[in-house]
Amino acid sequence: MKKHQLKKQILQKELQIKKLNLHYSSSDFCNQLYNTLILEKAVLKKELENLEKKPLVEKLKKTFFKREKLICDYFKS
Repeated sequence: MKKHQLKKQILQKELQIKKLNLHYSSSDFCNQLYNTLILEKAVLKKELENLEKKPLVEKLKKTFFKREKLICDYFKS
């Protein structure tokens, strides 16, 4: 159920981004909102990616290889 909700939220963000893309350079507010939506979408995609990974392997990675999250971690393809 969580995966389905994340996919739905990602699609909603994509739709919002497409609509806002028409007004992207018209104002600072639109630019800021556009950037926020891009970041939120990246975070949702990362959460979905983490759900699809094997839980045991990921748990072991977290235990033995702790590191801070970087903003670039959310934009990996």
